[in-house]
Amino acid sequence: MQIIHGKSGWIEIICGPMFSGKSEELIKRLRRAQIAKRRVQIFKHGFDARYDATSIVSHSQMSLPGVAISDINEVLDLVDDRTELVAIDEAQFFSEDIVSVTNKLANQGKRVIVAGLDLDYQGNPFGPMPKLMCAAEYVSKQLAICMSCGDPANFTQRLTAATEQVIVGAAEIYEARCRQHFEPPTEEIIKKENKEQANG
Repeated sequence: MQIIHGKSGWIEIICGPMFSGKSEELIKRLRRAQIAKRRVQIFKHGFDARYDATSIVSHSQMSLPGVAISDINEVLDLVDDRTELVAIDEAQFFSEDIVSVTNKLANQGKRVIVAGLDLDYQGNPFGPMPKLMCAAEYVSKQLAICMSCGDPANFTQRLTAATEQVIVGAAEIYEARCRQHFEPPTEEIIKKENKEQANG
């Protein structure tokens, strides 16, 4: 990715399925910015506390300390005027307000890096990610390795029968899958599981 430095800010998106190295790529870019002595602030959604309540942590255990929030609008109050780079992890969990928040930050001249899942377990666009990708100057699509065949994987396969869109978990609940081996749940299965859950 070739970034042209200027006075204006911009938005970078790092997206892809689970186990594709999104958080690892985010941490790498942040560490480079810190080496360059840029003022950095890091945020993540408080819903995701798999490895740490506040730090950004990759599946490979790379980490950087951050601030956990649940309302993306809090970022506007928490970001210091002197901050040059704002990072937001697990963007798919935030409301669509994240689009206006990141645009405001970029319009203030800040570099904004956002990481998140672009597709949910059904293979549908996840939360605000499509609009974020449209608003961004740079979009990096990460691919994982299919756990069935070893090919490049673009999808996240849920291994449980749960039908909620958001269930936080790792390898015990999800696998990366290629197009050939991805098996999204059918409408019939979803209706059946919802009925079973309702009946207790």
